[in-house]
Formats: sequence, structure tokens, C-alpha cells
Amino acid sequence: MRHRRIDVGGHGIFYREDGPADAPVLLLPHGYPCSSYQYRRLLPALADRWRTVAPDFPGFGYSATPDPSAFAFDFDGYADFLARFADALGLARYALWLHDYGSQIGLRHAIAHPGRIAALVIQNGDIYEDVLGPKYAAIQAYWKDKTPQTHRVLEEAVSEEGFRHEFVGEVGATVAERVPPDLWKLHWPLMNTPERRRISVGLMEKLEENLTWFPRYQAWLRERQPPALIVWGPEDGYMPAESARAYLRDLPQAQLHLLEGAGHWLLETHFDEALPLVRDFLSRSLA
Repeated sequence: MRHRRIDVGGHGIFYREDGPADAPVLLLPHGYPCSSYQYRRLLPALADRWRTVAPDFPGFGYSATPDPSAFAFDFDGYADFLARFADALGLARYALWLHDYGSQIGLRHAIAHPGRIAALVIQNGDIYEDVLGPKYAAIQAYWKDKTPQTHRVLEEAVSEEGFRHEFVGEVGATVAERVPPDLWKLHWPLMNTPERRRISVGLMEKLEENLTWFPRYQAWLRERQPPALIVWGPEDGYMPAESARAYLRDLPQAQLHLLEGAGHWLLETHFDEALPLVRDFLSRSLA
């Protein structure tokens, strides 16, 4: 695996890459609160047949944190970044991994550039409002009543303990033991700056506006019918099993796999179960 940097729109971007340069491409935008680090096992495990590329978004991981006057730290801004990043690497067509915030960003990117999308791997990315999980309660309380008290809950989530809870707060104790503390112990110091904390809280605030995009995401899937694999951890307070099944409303031909005991970060806890599913899907969908 190569660890590289590239200039995208005047901003220094870190990314991880593996596999042959001329192989079919899988592009992997990351979720919150993480970075390309979440794909560190997946990239080399696919590198014999596919070119895998995972960037750190601006304001995350090892990428630069531009001034807000020079970069829009919202879902549209990150979707535009994803296109610019792909252009900078000469990526014209690829499968897209959709996880967490990366699902919202990735689908906005797909709507803007439908000809680029060869297939989708969907891992715990919510786009159906009627099946949001109970963990949305704190954010929904803020949407309903925007006060300093409800906003403080969002601010407190952007902390080392808040990050730890995102990674291990929902799965059982035995499964939690499989999650390396590096995910929050190493990532939190990278995020613990005033600028990056504001970015993280701001993205939570913007989830309300993102709800208005849910019907657009669904319509794009329904109209385009991309090949899709849904590999899902049902022990997810934001996106339970019903959030995965909801995709079949618009993608009835998609493959759906609920991995028992897995939560939001199944590549950490159920990698051996997920990998054969991904390899089989890509072998048939990404030539």
C-alpha cells in the first residue's frame, strides 16, 4: 500500500492507494469520525485485482484544513472535492464505497457524475428518513429546538470519549474487543483543533439540510439501478437493519447481507465475513 499526497484545488490531500495502476478502480470516501485509516485492511486485501483509493477529506486525517473562505465544509463541498480528487488521479470510472457521511457525499457525487459510477458498495449509510435509528434523538432534538443546551450535546460528541463511543458504544463486549483503540486514540489528536472541532460540529448541524436530499438519493438509485452490494452491521444506533432493507425499495436487485453482531464499523469487527462478499461482488460488477 502506498501513502501519498496530492494537491487538489490548492489543498494538500493525503490518500492511501493499493493495487495495479491499470486495474478497475474502487474509490472509498470515509465516514465520521474517521479517515482513510478505516480502509487500511481492505485496500491491500483487494489489491491483487483492483486499484483501491481512499483519500482523507479536507479537515480530516492527514489532509490539510483549508480556511473556510477557500473550502465549503458541507456535503456539497465534499462531493465537489471527491470529483476534483478523482480528476487529479485520472479516475474516469469506478465503483464507489458508501459509508456513513461518505454515503451522503458519494451519492451527491454520483448524481453530479452518473457516468463515472460503475457499482456501489453500501455499508451503513442512511438515506431513508422513516427508518433512522434511536441514536438520532440528540441531533433531532437540536433540529427541533436550536438552543445552547441542545447544541452542547453535539459539541460534547466531538471529543475523545465521543469518538470512542462512536466506535464501540453499540456493539456487545465481545465484538467491542475487536475494535482497536487506535481508531480514537490516534485520530482524536488529529481532530482536536478549534478549526477541526468546528468542522465536525458543523457537519452534524448540516445533517438536517441533508434530509432534504434523501428523496434525491433514492430517485437516483431507482432511475439508474447501479449494481449494488449492501453489507451492513445491524447493531447500529443510527442505522439499524431496517435502514439497510430500505435500500431494496429502490434497488430490488441489490445483494443484502446483514452481518450478525456487527455494528457501524464492521470492517473492524467482521472483516473476514465481509471480504469474500466484497470480492465476489466486485469480480462480477467491476470489470
